[in-house]
Amino acid sequence: VQLQASGGGLVQAGGSLRLSCRASRSISYFMRMGWYRQTPGKQREFVADIIRDGSTGYTDSVKGRFTISRDGAKNTVALQMDSLKPEDTAIYYCYADRNFSIRSWGQGTLVTVSS
Repeated sequence: VQLQASGGGLVQAGGSLRLSCRASRSISYFMRMGWYRQTPGKQREFVADIIRDGSTGYTDSVKGRFTISRDGAKNTVALQMDSLKPEDTAIYYCYADRNFSIRSWGQGTLVTVSS
């Protein structure tokens, strides 16, 4: 399975970005897909996920600002990020879980939020 992440970039605080993660096969194959992020010197942090039944989850710091969604026709999961803050600056990684023991990662996409 290959995951291709895109959509990162530089944005001013308060702005928006939309990240996309395209899978090499139907996303219905996966139990769960989502995003983590990582800044230098820190562990990778969970951001958001969406499971097969459509339920979503978010870390507290992004609730109300980020929205995760999926498009089965395009085999993609998107992360709409609004009201961005400098502390959202990180490399964002998408992932896909086949089950509880098999996880695939995409390459990171850099998000930089300037103050």
